[in-house]
Amino acid sequence: MIDKQALDALLAQVKGDGLRLTGPGGFLSELVRAVLERGLRAELTEHLGYARRDATGNGSGNSRNGSTAKTVQTEIGPVDVKVPRDRAGTFTPMLVPKNARRLGGLSDVIISLYAGGMTVRDICHHLQRVYGTEVSPDTVSTITDEVLEEVKAWQHRPLDEVYPIVYVDALMVKVRDGAQVRNKACYLVVGVNTDGVKHVLGIWVQQTEGAKFWMQVCTELRNRGVRDVLIACCDGLTGPPEAIEAVWPHTTVQTCVVHYSEVAVMPMPRRMPVRLFRSVLVLSA
Repeated sequence: MIDKQALDALLAQVKGDGLRLTGPGGFLSELVRAVLERGLRAELTEHLGYARRDATGNGSGNSRNGSTAKTVQTEIGPVDVKVPRDRAGTFTPMLVPKNARRLGGLSDVIISLYAGGMTVRDICHHLQRVYGTEVSPDTVSTITDEVLEEVKAWQHRPLDEVYPIVYVDALMVKVRDGAQVRNKACYLVVGVNTDGVKHVLGIWVQQTEGAKFWMQVCTELRNRGVRDVLIACCDGLTGPPEAIEAVWPHTTVQTCVVHYSEVAVMPMPRRMPVRLFRSVLVLSA
């Protein structure tokens, strides 16, 4: 995308002038600014339908109207850009959307740090120290809250009516709870749809694993649209099989190979082709 000779000349200039690569006024920041401003000008040209100083724009009813200075936070630090305007106020830029203050995956960095257990203020200090980017604690909280809304939407999304195979299990994971890290039970349900594609149907976190909560999990899956399960694979605990049989009475419950303590023959499920039945045994292993 950039000529090698031109790039070498720029790097030599950076080394000679002692210019920083990142941070305010850094080489990469200036490069990003130039690219964004050029792209914004191209967007405005496409929106107006004529180039700058083109006579075809005379009497068109809309024209360029200067620019607005704006600072956006990026992974390489704050970048000052000039966003062009049109007189009619109908220009909606895509590179730097209106009211956007973060670009280049900065939100992903904040979410990753938050998921790693860092507090809101620790994230602010980290971004300032590493990227030279000043982000307020309120902004960090807003970003994490947006993710929580997406998680809630995913947790309550509708599911398919039939899943040939469903895997249920509970894993003990370490979860940050306030100022401490505790071991909690993560209830996990994975379903294989009729196209043979695995989907995570749901994840629930509780203090411990119990039969009562497995009943709640299966009931929630049914309320979200799951009307039938052909084979359910689970461990040797008593809770999952009882909950599965109560919600889906005709489902064949298969104990996974790891927990299968004795040799047994699994009965052929209803409406299950032999080829699919053999694949179930392979997947269970």
